This record gives sequence, C-alpha cells and structure tokens, in this order.
Amino acid sequence: MDVTGKTATYRQATAQARVYMREETMRRIQEGRVAKGDVLGVAQVAGVMGVKQTPFLIPMCHPLQITGVDFDFSFDESNNCLIIEATVKLQGQTGVEMEALTAVSVAALTVYDMCKAIDKKMEVRSIRLVEKKGGKSGDFINREMEE
Repeated sequence: MDVTGKTATYRQATAQARVYMREETMRRIQEGRVAKGDVLGVAQVAGVMGVKQTPFLIPMCHPLQITGVDFDFSFDESNNCLIIEATVKLQGQTGVEMEALTAVSVAALTVYDMCKAIDKKMEVRSIRLVEKKGGKSGDFINREMEE
C-alpha cells in the first residue's frame, strides 16, 4: 500500500453501469417527469460525491487529489436501459479505477432511488471498468463487453 516511491503521472479511468427499467420509466426520465426531480442531474452530483468518498468506502483506497470527473448518460432504447459512464482524472501516484467504479455505482443507485416509486423492478447491472490510462501497468481497454 506504500506509493511513496511511485512517480506522479497522469492517470484516468472510465467505468460504466447500466440501469434496466420499464420503457415508461425511461420516458419519464428523458422528459423530466419524475416526481423527485432531475434524475440525471442528481445522479451526476451523487456520482461526484461518491468519487470524493471512495477512500472512506473502500478500505485500501488512498485519498486522492482528483482533478476531473466527467459523466456521460445515454439511453439504449432497444433494451430500456440507461448507460452511465464516468471518467475520473488526476496527476498522481496511484490509479483512479475505484473512484470511477464508485462514481457509476452511486449514480446508478441514485437513479434507482429517484425512480423506485414508479418502477421497483429496475436493475443495476454491468458495473465495470471500460478503460484506464497511465500507471505502472499501462493502458487497459475493455469496450468489447456490451449487453
């Protein structure tokens, strides 16, 4: 767990989560007709908060000086699915994979919380790392796994 001797380098990680739901639920999110408010806006804020809390949730994670968090929300209409991607960046001595995974997990759970009154059968699936850049182990890409 000692990263003292590691060189600070640019590091980036992108993670993805999918939330499957009824078509009506997806439409209500898209049209802004969910009683609790702007689902994607609140999910983005929750995801950023999740990034900042990662070292308190995952025991062996170091507190990091995150320099950027970006979210992308898209809908897979054919599968009634919301796809959440988060990219976390920093200049540091250790990677940000866990922060990116936490970001999409918390964002997906927030979507569930905000929509559970209209769709209790929603499912959060496929939380995974899709890409990482930098660090000793080098770059990693895992984009081929799509549902």
